[in-house]
Amino acid sequence: MEIPYQSLNSATLENLVEELVTRNGTDYGERETSLDEKVSQVKRQLDSGEAYILYDEELQICEILLREA
Repeated sequence: MEIPYQSLNSATLENLVEELVTRNGTDYGERETSLDEKVSQVKRQLDSGEAYILYDEELQICEILLREA
């Protein structure tokens, strides 16, 4: 089920994005990207519609996915 990010309060969204970003590691290639930068990038992707929050009811997990994936 897709969860509109706007339906989450700001603290919940921040915690969700941070948890998912750190779950996937912090090595992003040649240039080091800080946690704050990565969280901002993900939020911009959500705001632009490039990414969305998916909740799997059966597994009871959330993911942030790119629409093109």
